[in-house]
Parts: sequence; structure tokens; C-alpha cells
Amino acid sequence: MLLLILLLPLLFLPGPLLLRHAPRWAVGLASLPPLIAFILLLQLLPTVMQGQVLLYQFDWVPELGLTVALRLDALSALFALLITGIGVTVMYYAHHYFAGKPEAARFYTLILAFMAAMLGIVLAENLIFMLIFWELTSLISFLLIGFYGNKQISRRGARLSLFITGGGGLALLGGIILMGQVVGSYQLTDILAARELIQNDSRFPWILGLILLGAFTKSAQFPFHLWLPHAMSAPTPVSAYLHSATMVKAGIFLLIRLFPVFSGHESWFYWVAGIGVVTLLVGSFVAIFMHDMKGLLAYSTISHLGLITLLIGFGTHGALTVALFHLVNHALFKAPLFMMAGVVDKAAGTRDLRQVNGMAKHFPLLMLLSFIPTAAMAGLPYLNGYFSKKLFIVESLNGPHSGMIATLIPILAILGAAFSVGYALRLFHNTFFNGKPVDLPNWPPKKPSSWTYAPLVFFAAACVILGLWPELMLHGLIAAAANAANVSSDLLIPATSAPHIVSYDLSVIQDHPWLSLISAVTFLGGLAMYSARKTLFAWHAKLPNLNAKDHFEKLMQKLIGWSQDAVHMVENGSLQRYVLYLLVTALVFTGWPLIGLEIWQGERELMPIDAMTAGGIVLLAAMALAVSVLHHQRITALLFTGATGLFITIGFARFSAPDLALTQFSVEVMAIMIMMLALSFLPQTSPHESSRLRWSRDVVIASIAGIGVALLSFAVMTRPQSSISDYFLANSVSGGGGTNVVNVILVDFRGFDTLGEITVLAIAALAVFALTRNLRLKDRPNHQQNEYWNGFAESHPLFLRVLARPILPMALLVSAYIFLRGHNLPGGGFIAGLITAAALSLQYVACGIRWAHVRMLTQFRPLVGAGLLIAGTTGVGSLIFGKPFLTSWFGHFELPFIGEFELATALLFDLGVYVTVVGATLLILANMGRLMTIHGPGKEIG
Repeated sequence: MLLLILLLPLLFLPGPLLLRHAPRWAVGLASLPPLIAFILLLQLLPTVMQGQVLLYQFDWVPELGLTVALRLDALSALFALLITGIGVTVMYYAHHYFAGKPEAARFYTLILAFMAAMLGIVLAENLIFMLIFWELTSLISFLLIGFYGNKQISRRGARLSLFITGGGGLALLGGIILMGQVVGSYQLTDILAARELIQNDSRFPWILGLILLGAFTKSAQFPFHLWLPHAMSAPTPVSAYLHSATMVKAGIFLLIRLFPVFSGHESWFYWVAGIGVVTLLVGSFVAIFMHDMKGLLAYSTISHLGLITLLIGFGTHGALTVALFHLVNHALFKAPLFMMAGVVDKAAGTRDLRQVNGMAKHFPLLMLLSFIPTAAMAGLPYLNGYFSKKLFIVESLNGPHSGMIATLIPILAILGAAFSVGYALRLFHNTFFNGKPVDLPNWPPKKPSSWTYAPLVFFAAACVILGLWPELMLHGLIAAAANAANVSSDLLIPATSAPHIVSYDLSVIQDHPWLSLISAVTFLGGLAMYSARKTLFAWHAKLPNLNAKDHFEKLMQKLIGWSQDAVHMVENGSLQRYVLYLLVTALVFTGWPLIGLEIWQGERELMPIDAMTAGGIVLLAAMALAVSVLHHQRITALLFTGATGLFITIGFARFSAPDLALTQFSVEVMAIMIMMLALSFLPQTSPHESSRLRWSRDVVIASIAGIGVALLSFAVMTRPQSSISDYFLANSVSGGGGTNVVNVILVDFRGFDTLGEITVLAIAALAVFALTRNLRLKDRPNHQQNEYWNGFAESHPLFLRVLARPILPMALLVSAYIFLRGHNLPGGGFIAGLITAAALSLQYVACGIRWAHVRMLTQFRPLVGAGLLIAGTTGVGSLIFGKPFLTSWFGHFELPFIGEFELATALLFDLGVYVTVVGATLLILANMGRLMTIHGPGKEIG
């Protein structure tokens, strides 16, 4: 059932998009997953409230110890109910907010994905699994905040949020990996039981710091709070959901989930409580001065998140219980306030509190429904926020701190509570009273549908019910969640000079004179702040105007500029510079350790050098040197390059590597043909650009690198080596059914590598085709330029045409022979494919592209696809018989007059290699050659 709860939003993901032109059906379909998940969670709630933990898991990547593991206890059930329950109301509200526009379908799809990611965070038992969903929330929130991508403010707000929350996610990754290394597991069950082990480890400060950094960035704690107010460019349903039940609550959930691991440590209190109280004050102070309704609500969310974080930082079970209680209360009064802001914005055309005045006259029902959550946010009696505010004051007075901190924290807490009254008064009074509207874009304000108020009625009723009977939640699900989050169940508050409250007797808290006096002081303080708003606004206007988005954009532009400069220094299109960097890096990292090597020659006996081998080595070196000296003459250098390759082929043959020799020879032929085609588009000579100093530097580096590679090769090859080749030699016949070890490696032992290589070859061929299919080259030779040559040479000489045609069947016969014998003798699909491609390429050269292409039996792109399909299908076939991918089968059979012969599935895989090589090679050659025709590219080939 846990997996079903997680997957429900994903299963319905495409539905709203398919029904985008039927808005009622779309919202109905989008509301089903959270509704069904909410009902399923309610069915499981009695079980988890008794203290049971429901687990579900299966192996994901067992080699790395990663499992898809889900966990449902009272804590995760509380968060999951908020995510799904408020999700249903947001879906309903969004239907009226978007008023049937097609863009609503995209919103429903993104919200469902976001809901699934949040459920993944709160239900995850494996921390690596949780981290995946953690990052998904950052990515999907980027899309939600930038929902209106045509607006610059939306794009900038989305970038800022992704930068901060994504960076925090990287820090969280580091902290989780370190904690997993300490515990030896990433399962929450193991981690929560390893408190002493983690706190006593030398890496604990890093673990705590990195995990707190991830939590603080996600939950908009100071100084990472700046992304949240600038996320208000998102549609109002996004803001309502993001602030009440998701995203910012993810960081709070992480702090509570790991509470048993970190609480009690001194660093936990100072960092978590310290950041929490600063966030509380900053958010509540700035909120008073915000003119945008959603901006005010965003900073109020920051202040309440700071309040919850402060309580968690106290590290006591009682404070944790109050934090959870206020978290629920905040969700219930913050969602309707954002919905109210959306209604006013749609009706009046603006959210500016200096303009939207006197809305009570136009929307009396909205005024009444908004009063209740606003009063709850301010902490007025008989509403849900009243008790959580009082309990917050109790915990600040009875915290585990002493000295100056014991005095300072309650004062700051009371100040923050007073600020919350002030901004709540401003939001409500400015919106619904405070005179008449001022220059509204929509006048008169548009009347919303009466059904739009349905979610506000629900939340207002919830605020009243929890305000009248708070013990229903506090002594029920909240207590169970606190017990699930912490091993202790002691709810007693220690006796101090503050009021002595036992087990949170809410009747005592409600009537206690000291607490009532403090509540009155906070309310009167907030009222005084709002009454003096003109003086405060005048003072605030003199402060420097700091815009986080502007500073972020400037920082990003500087980073981009620095990155571009750094990239240009390294990657400027100069192949010579790239080779220089590679060689110097190799020399530094390999040369330094080898300096101390005293004996270069190992114990293995050296082979004697005969005259022919020595001559071949000298000629090979001379050819390679000629390429370097004559590289300005491109055709000459290419010919010497081909000669160098041929001498390497001879070297392979000399040292008993016939497969390598055949492959090298075939590749060399085709490579020279392709390079000749490429060079035909360039001048015959290249300019002399290197100075003498640069030339000398390159000679020195190249010489050192060459000598170093030679010495390193000598040192390695003269020492006895134990490699995997012994395994291949021993198992080639018994495991692969072939005596040609090289071919068995390619099509059996390392068949997956070969599949990847032919895939890369196919991609390269298709890239050449795509780049050249519509290419039109300038400065094409015309008839006048070719009149001189027309008298002396033919484009397709008769001798070459006559010779090429009989060569084709002979080459195909040789290719078939090489292919069929490849499993036991030198050969195989790759070599055979190159031989076939060379023979067919000769027809193009001898008879022309048009003549040859007309006579081709198939296009080349289908040939490439067919080859990959054959090779891939061969691998899939082994899965049908319960074997790993690309496992080969072979058997020996006997027929009359023929005798014994072998059949192997590796032959089918080799056939796929053969077909891919033929198709890809001819696709490249034909399309490059097509560009060289005098009459233009002509018809598309391939």
C-alpha cells in the first residue's frame, strides 16, 4: 500500500494533459490521486498511531547497498496527510483560479509530480532514495515558479530558487554519504539507532553542517531565505501549496526526522536554534513593510518556519511536540490566506496593499472567511494559532538553555510574536478596510464564483475546530508523531520561575495569568506597530534597497563571464593546444612518480632484433617524423600517415596478432578514403603560424613525451604480468565456443562493449548524414575552371571502371569467408564489414555516386538500424532463457556429407556488427562524396 500511495500521483500524471480541453474532467482526474492517497493514509493511521512502523522495500542497486525502501510511522503519516489533504483543496482552488484555461492542465501535471516527490521525501526509509526526491522537488519547483516562462520576473525567481535549493541539495548529499560511511548503512532504522556512534565520530561536525545546510536552504532559513519571497511570481495555487504543505516543510521534516540523531548535542542547539530565532525576527520584521500581499505572506512564512526551527533547536521532546503542532496550524491558516490573495488579485488586477483597500464592501464573505485564518496567524484566542503561540512562549521560557541566552530567547520570541500580530493586522485591515481602492486595474472588481470560497470555508472551519478543541490534534496525531520522531515520550516541562505546566494541560495554559499577560503584550505590541506604520514606513524607506534577484543576476553574469574566460583559455578550437595540455598533464602525473625508479628493465628476457624488424622500426619512425615535418602539405602528410598505419599493420603481423593486423589494415584503408574526402574541402597547404620559440617548445615536449612513453612501455613489458588474458585463453573454447580468442572477447566476453562501440559508430554516421543532407558548399568548381583538365583526364577512368566491377564479387566472397571463420580463425564481423564497405566504396570512386547509388539494393540508414537491431535482439534473446544480457549459446551438430559443424548465437551478434559497419561506413563516405560532385550535392543519399 505504501508503494501505491507513492505511485498514485505518477500514475495519473498524463491524464490532465490529455484532458486539457475538458477542464472539469482534468481537475477531477487530477484530484483523484491525492484524495485516494489521503483515504489510504487514514486507513493506516490507527496502526501507526499505536507506535508501529510500516516498512516496504526491495533491492534497487544491491551492489551499492541501495534499496527502494518506504517507511510509514506517525511522523511521516502526519506530513503525508498534509501533502495529500491540502493537495486536494489546491487542485479544486486551481480549477477556479485558472478559469478553464488550457494552461491549467500543465499546472495539474506539475503539481502531481511535485506531490509525488514530496511523498517520496516523507515516506523514504533509505536516505539516498530520499535524496532523489529531494532534488526532484527543487527541479519541479523551478518549473512551477517559472510557470509563466514568458515573464522575466518568473524566470529570475525560478533560477534563484533552483540555485539556492539545488546547492543545498549538493551539501545534503555530502552529509548523507558521510553519515552512511559512519553507520555503514543508509537505512533510517539503522541511522536513528546510531546516535552515539555518529556524535562521537570525528566527522560529526561535517555531517551536521552539511545536513543542516541542506535543510536550511530548503526551508528558507536565514540567510538562504531570499528565494522564497521571489518565488511569488508563481501562480497563487503554487504558492498556497508550496508554503502550507510542501517544499519549505521538506527541510523542517528532515530536521525532525534526524532529531534523535543530532538533538542533545551542543552544536545542534546553537546552530538550529540560533538560525531559527534570526529567521523568525528577519521574516516577521520584513513582512510588515511588504506592499505585495503574497510577498507579505511569504515573509510571514519565513518567520513561522524560523519559529518552528527554533523549537526544534531546543532539542527537547516538548519543544518538538509544539513545533509539530504549530506546523499543522501554520498549514491550515497559511493556505487560505494565499487563496484569498489570489482571489483579490484576480478580482482587482493587483496585489498591492496600497491599492486594494476597502475590499470588504465588494467581498463581504471573503472578508469573513479571511478574518479567521488571519486571526489564527496573529494568535487570537479560540483559534488554532492561539495555543501553538502560547506553547511556543512556554517552551522559550523553559528551554534547556541558561545564562544570558535563557533571558534573550524569550524576549526575542515575544518580539517575533508581536511582529506577527503587526503584519497580520496590516494584511487584513489594508485589504478589506483602510479607505477606498486606489487606481485598481480592474474596476469594478470582478466577482469570483461562489464555489471559489469552498476551500476557504474548509480551512476556516479547521482553524476554529482546532482552536476550540486543540487536544484532538495535540494529544492525538501530534503526540504520536512526536513519539515517532523521538525515542523519549516525556512531555513534562521542568519547573523554573516560569509557569509550571504538566503534560500540556491546555486548560491551565489558556487561563494562566502570566501567559495571558504575555499574549496581551504581544497583541498590543503588534497593534502599536501597525498604528505607527507611517512612521515605520518613512524610516524603512531610508534604508538601502537590496533586491536579492538583482544581486543574484549580477553574480550569475559574473560567474558566466569568468567561466567563459576560463573555457576559452582551455578550449579555443586549437587541437595543438589540446594535445599540449594532455601531454603536459600526463608528464606531470606519471613522470613525477617514475623519477625515483632505479631499474627500468624487468626480469623478462628480451626478444632478439633481426635486420628486417630493425629496418621496419626505422622506416616507421621515419614515416611518423615525415608526417610532423611535412604537415603543412596536407595530401603528402596524409600519404605518410597511411604509410605509417601500414607499417603498424606489418608490426602486428610480425608479433603474431593477425586479427589486429587485419583490423588495422581495413581501418587504415577506409580512414584514408574518408580523410581524402575531408581534405578535399580544405586548401592543399596550411599556413605557417608557429613561431620558432613555439616550434622549439613543441619539439621538446613531444620528445620528452615520446621518450617517456617508450620507457614506460619498456618497464611494463619487461616485467611479468598477471592479467585477465589468462582467463580468456582458458575459457574461450569452453565458455564462448571459439578458438579465436580475440573474436570471442568481442562478441561474447565483452559483447556489451562491442554493442556500445557500434552504437557510437552509428551515431557518428547519422551525425554526418544530418550535417551534410542540406549542406551547400560555396566556390564549387565550374566548367570553365575544369576545361583544362577535361582534355587530359576523365572523372571516372574506363580502366578503373572495368577493374572495379569484377573486384566487387571477389571482395564480397572474401568478406563472407572472413566473416564465417571469425569465431575460430582471424576475422569476424568488423573486419568483414570494412572489406565489404571498401569494395562498395570502390564502385563509387570508379563509376560515380549516381551510378553506384542507383544500383544499391538498400538505403544505408535502414542498414545501420537493422545492424543495431540484430545485435540488440541477440542480447535480449538470452534474457528469455533466464540468462544475463548478451549471454551466448553454442552447440556442435553433424550432417551427412558435411560432417561436424558449430552453431553459435555469437554469429548473429557478429552479423549485427557486420551490417552496422557496412551501413555506417558507406553512409559517411557517400554523403561526403556527394558534396564533391561538380554539379552540386544532388539527391540525398542514405
